[in-house]
Amino acid sequence: MAVDLDRPVRRLLPEPDRTTIGTQLGGLDLSGRAREDRPYVVTNFALTLDGHATISGRSGAIGSDADTTMLVGLRTLVDAVMIGGGTMRAERYGPPVSDPAKRELRQRRGLAPNPLMVVVSGSLDIPWDAPLFTAGEGEVLICTSSDADPPATATPVELFRQPDRCDLRRLLGHLRADREVRALLCEGGPRIHGELVEGGLVDELFVTHAPKLGGGVGPGLIAGLPEHERDLELAWLLAEESTGELFGRYLTGAMDG
Repeated sequence: MAVDLDRPVRRLLPEPDRTTIGTQLGGLDLSGRAREDRPYVVTNFALTLDGHATISGRSGAIGSDADTTMLVGLRTLVDAVMIGGGTMRAERYGPPVSDPAKRELRQRRGLAPNPLMVVVSGSLDIPWDAPLFTAGEGEVLICTSSDADPPATATPVELFRQPDRCDLRRLLGHLRADREVRALLCEGGPRIHGELVEGGLVDELFVTHAPKLGGGVGPGLIAGLPEHERDLELAWLLAEESTGELFGRYLTGAMDG
């Protein structure tokens, strides 16, 4: 899919205007909002109209190249990208920023060429032959409760072991204190998203509303979150007219908590 940050979109809110994905994202200083005890955390998901985050087990079937552009644009703003083991198995990630121009953009913003990839996998059930591990680009940190050791990989891998289960608050504290991660993007899955929201650890949600119906039974935006009303503030709403997608940016108020 093409990734062009100059892709035109129509801003519906707060002030209607013509803009681009790159312009909207370029004005965000996520790193400058880091807390002392954890990174500033944003999440990004694409959803069907009936609320599904995957079709046939994968999220890639929902979004278009416009959604990919938003995702890659967010990756140019953060120090780290976090996913769960299930997302890693389903999507078989490669290096998070593969385009040399986007890596140069990150460096101009004072970031490393590639964000640190953070994988949460209690069992270390991970596809070690995925491009993320074979490309030899960037670094990977895996939060796990397993005593097993990973195989040799071309990409450097560090384990952050925790007994019983991975405590996300403790993980974020480690990333902030020991890895100097100021801003982190979580890309899934829904269960990790739910744990972050329940812990008051999410500052912003970027949601792509795709004009599709998924049907069937599958995960939504969040899984495992106790029922409770949680108010959000809509910071902006963009429309991509050629695909019919809506891009919402929502603030949780966690920074005030």
